[in-house]
Amino acid sequence: MISKSVEETNKIALDFVKQLSEKNENSKALKATVVGLFGDLGSGKTTFTQALGKHLGVGEVMTSPTFVIEKRYDLDGKLGFKKLIHIDAYRLDSGSEILKLNLEEDLNNPDNLILIEWPERVVGAMPVDIIKINFKFISEFEREIEI
Repeated sequence: MISKSVEETNKIALDFVKQLSEKNENSKALKATVVGLFGDLGSGKTTFTQALGKHLGVGEVMTSPTFVIEKRYDLDGKLGFKKLIHIDAYRLDSGSEILKLNLEEDLNNPDNLILIEWPERVVGAMPVDIIKINFKFISEFEREIEI
């Protein structure tokens, strides 16, 4: 899908939230839902995450966790998730570094939705069944989002 605006990215994020919600309703998840956000700098990963958070009920301003690595947001559970965990692995060099964030515990909680930017930097710690979303910078006002 090509997004030509923040509004279009919001719509793509809403459609994705609906898919996740339906998936959760139809299965009894035993582990967290993990979404890997792949793409270069400026390709729209954080904008998508902000839109997704808004649709899940995050009321506070969401910013990229580039320097703090991880941010956590409480959710109301209406769409099957009680916590949104946003991780930016850009500054990490290996899977062992991300494990220091209690990732294993977070991965074992089915109430968690975990979004990881730059998951390829910590591939050794990623579950094999992550949902992959690819982002591509096309122009100043266009991004390709492949779900």
